[in-house]
Amino acid sequence: MGSTGEYESQRRVPVPPSKPFLKSLQARLKETFFPDDPFRQFKNQPTSSKFLLGLQYFVPIIEWAPHYTFDFFKADLIAGITVASLAVPQGISYASLASIPPIIGLYSSFVPPLLYAMLGSSRDLAVGTVVVASLLISSMLGKEVSPTENPKQYVQLVFTATFFAGVFQASLGILRLGFIVDFLSHATIVGFMGGAATIVCFQQLKGILGLIHFTHETDLVSVMRSVFSQIHQWRWESAVLGCCFLFFLLTRYLARERQLSSG
Repeated sequence: MGSTGEYESQRRVPVPPSKPFLKSLQARLKETFFPDDPFRQFKNQPTSSKFLLGLQYFVPIIEWAPHYTFDFFKADLIAGITVASLAVPQGISYASLASIPPIIGLYSSFVPPLLYAMLGSSRDLAVGTVVVASLLISSMLGKEVSPTENPKQYVQLVFTATFFAGVFQASLGILRLGFIVDFLSHATIVGFMGGAATIVCFQQLKGILGLIHFTHETDLVSVMRSVFSQIHQWRWESAVLGCCFLFFLLTRYLARERQLSSG
């Protein structure tokens, strides 16, 4: 009995001592905003090393550029050509969705990745235009300024909106508020993705049917009203060509999925 009681007493986990409220709050805030503890590398370092480490933290290219080799360049060149074959037409199409000149879509295809190559820290993050943002820009700003009647003023309004969106996103990064994403449920993310896919499909009806004038709204009723009110302007050539490309993409996707499942 004595040995059993001694064994049970050894198995008991001691209760941690209670911390003061301020220290507990400080620990929770540090865990929330700085889970990776970016200031750990600055401890016990001279002032010159702290300055260099801080510069490398905010501009990562300074850290990896001296170790960049020609083999990396060849791999990056092949990857760049591959991605450019998709990003260039994608940027032009997204520019048309936002009702802005195609040249702006070309700029958005290579300027953001170029800046992220110097300032970014992830090798796997895709940077570029987003279809939902392009549609929302056209939907919201088109109500204030017509892109066909006042194209110059509309482009200036688009630049202003994107500038403030960038300031807002930069503020979220500086304040390290990325943890807010953890509070989004799986149903919310799936609903957003499904809604975005639906909006994109609706907007593609303009090209498939060969319509010149189309609504800037993104809801179902407005899109269907715009489509069926212009039945006399439907072009069967565009519909046949669009359906053929859609069939080709679906067959390629199913073949790829079958290959992955069998492999």
